[in-house]
Amino acid sequence: MRFRSNNCVAIHLRSLAKAERFYGHVLGFKLKSKKKDSLEFDTGVLPLYVNRSAKAQRPTPSFSVKSIARAKRLLKGAGCRIVVDWRGAFCFRDPFGNVFDVIED
Repeated sequence: MRFRSNNCVAIHLRSLAKAERFYGHVLGFKLKSKKKDSLEFDTGVLPLYVNRSAKAQRPTPSFSVKSIARAKRLLKGAGCRIVVDWRGAFCFRDPFGNVFDVIED
């Protein structure tokens, strides 16, 4: 199993409409993609992904893996807790309290 950092930052918020207004109109980021539960903004060097979540979370560095299922098993076995789980992506809290976003290649 290999985790690779990718070139994006993910945040998790309750209201995508408010996020779209702030990041798109106030900060002037270009909206590249809009889905039911996520937004993608071009911010310059790092893309910003805004995911709808029942609970807001701090920005999280993002990792890519070949298999979400294998990554979850490995992390749970190492004492990590899955804090948000979507189809094809999840966030986990490591044993030190840090939260990371994981997406499947």
